[in-house]
Amino acid sequence: MSAPLFAIEPHPHPVEASVREGMIADPGFGRTFTDHMAMVRYVEGKGWHDARILPRGPLSLDPAAAVLHYAQEIFEGLKAYRLDDGAMALFRADANARRFNASARRMAMPELPEELFLESCRALVRADAQWFPPVEGGSIYLRPFMFASEVFLGVKPSAEYLYLVIAAASGNYFKSGAPAVRLLVSEEDTRAAPGGTGAAKCGGNYAASLRAQREAIARGFDQVVFLDAAERRFVEELGGMNLFFVFEDGSIQTPPLDGTILPGITRESLITLAREEGLTVREERYAIDQWRADAQSGRLTESFACGTAAVVTPVGSVTGRDWSFAIGSGGPGQATQRLKQRLVDIQRGRAADAHGWVQRIGG
Repeated sequence: MSAPLFAIEPHPHPVEASVREGMIADPGFGRTFTDHMAMVRYVEGKGWHDARILPRGPLSLDPAAAVLHYAQEIFEGLKAYRLDDGAMALFRADANARRFNASARRMAMPELPEELFLESCRALVRADAQWFPPVEGGSIYLRPFMFASEVFLGVKPSAEYLYLVIAAASGNYFKSGAPAVRLLVSEEDTRAAPGGTGAAKCGGNYAASLRAQREAIARGFDQVVFLDAAERRFVEELGGMNLFFVFEDGSIQTPPLDGTILPGITRESLITLAREEGLTVREERYAIDQWRADAQSGRLTESFACGTAAVVTPVGSVTGRDWSFAIGSGGPGQATQRLKQRLVDIQRGRAADAHGWVQRIGG
């Protein structure tokens, strides 16, 4: 038998079971962290080494660490689910590994061997499976990330990197509990531009969205929707989710992956499931004025956003500077609910997995 990829350093003082049970009873999203984390180091000329599962804790960084000055970093997001038979499983983690490396290439960072990515997630879930929350829609959210750690001041790719995975017991992403989200169109800020880093999952893309997102929340909206940078006309995506549009003829449309939009794994999964049902799915640009006209005429019957954190979320209304429109009844539509249920049933092992998307985590 080959040696394990990750050395295990158990936490000397893990959270007590009674305290943990209280923490995961209503964990929210992204705030209730587990006991351990994964870590691997990279040094140019030596490669990836020192893979460990160790107690989660603060990192020590030199003030001249490259990431603090030149923002050379990337991340991923995926979930571990508990199947109906009690086993833990990941959903399409291999796709996350491939996207992680695509982001690394764009940001001039070293690629991480796919098996190292996968085992970092599996090993961390094995160490902290007891943190799975007993709530509807619960999961263990995994956040793999990598950043430049070389100590220098100079504009060049770093020669040293740290790769880590942290985990959080998680419930619902949106706090409002509304049946559908309300969107505000950003008419000043854009998320990404042609030739930029829009297709990479790097923090700068999200930082660029925060001002508009803050304005949306302050005005009572759930999310902001961004338009293309060149013409300020075509719908791209939300601050952290892809968008779909459902029409009265049953067809579905979503913006194309033209380099400014993140290639979402949930997006790709839904396209596959919709086409399996015989639905026409177009990957084409969609103008904001057309979205408004189609919603008002009834040609557009549903819209929904999707992503790992929120899974599938109906869009109820969209508001611009001096206009607003509702979509359908303002709540979840039939196609949205059906596709979400199909996806969730596969993720949780309740339906046949014809694509090998669900990857069980052995002991």
